[in-house]
Amino acid sequence: EGGFVPKKYFSIDRVFRNESMDATHLCEFHQVEGLVADYNLTLGDLIGVIKTFFVKIGISRVRFKPAYNPYTEPSMEIFGYHPDLGKWCELGNSGMFRPEMLRPMGLPEGVRVVAFGLGLERQVMIKYRIKNIRDLFGHKIDLMSTRRAPMVRYHQPVDFGERVLAEDEEEDAAAH
Repeated sequence: EGGFVPKKYFSIDRVFRNESMDATHLCEFHQVEGLVADYNLTLGDLIGVIKTFFVKIGISRVRFKPAYNPYTEPSMEIFGYHPDLGKWCELGNSGMFRPEMLRPMGLPEGVRVVAFGLGLERQVMIKYRIKNIRDLFGHKIDLMSTRRAPMVRYHQPVDFGERVLAEDEEEDAAAH
């Protein structure tokens, strides 16, 4: 059988929700989903993965709030600060898979799974300081903005270590 090997899975999917559209909500959007399975993962590991992800794309002001999700516990909503709207916007949800969800998968004792789902369009709103999410779609889109936007490439592996948490906490302390 070979034993358990830690895994990381990431995808970008299209999501449909029965919601009313406004400046920060769409009924159809893209979601960045990820999960990490490894021995002895903690909530701190999940927070570190999410903070690192946002720092790497240029969003440094991120907050977490306890939440309820049926398949994860603990669970957290993730918020990013939009400077032009002057408010915190929900970027996604996350949590640690409940043990009863993992048992049927036959994972060894001590293996934990952390997971998240992050709304891509809201990240774009904050990153490019767009005030209305509806401006990203439809006949009024500014096509020249796509030519002016810088291309992002990552040439080095992402470090999900505690170093990023320490830097973020120092930055948060300096901001307050």
